[in-house]
Amino acid sequence: VQLVASGGGLVQTGGSLRLSCAGSGRTFRFNAMGWFRQAPGKEREFVARITWVGNTYYADSVKGRFAISRDNAKNTVYLQMNNLKPEDTAVYYCAADTRQFSSGSSSSTKEYGYWGQGTQVTVSS
Repeated sequence: VQLVASGGGLVQTGGSLRLSCAGSGRTFRFNAMGWFRQAPGKEREFVARITWVGNTYYADSVKGRFAISRDNAKNTVYLQMNNLKPEDTAVYYCAADTRQFSSGSSSSTKEYGYWGQGTQVTVSS
């Protein structure tokens, strides 16, 4: 079972990136999926979550700029990031909720049992 994140890179302030997270080894269509990020010297923090029925939740810092989506046929979740700011610079991780059919918001890393390897996003000022 594996989650592989991709799509990170270097972008200027105001730019956009689209992250992808592809699952393999099992289907995640019944699991909520999330994105977290970790900046140097800081704890890993919640960014966005999408439930198995498509409900979405966001950290206040990214609301209106980021959008999470999923394609169950491809076993893939996406994070569209627009109007990027230097404070968005971090390693971004995708994760799958350990439970199936879980609904509602969950920003705790403890709820996610499957993690991708991370992809670096750097926003220059």
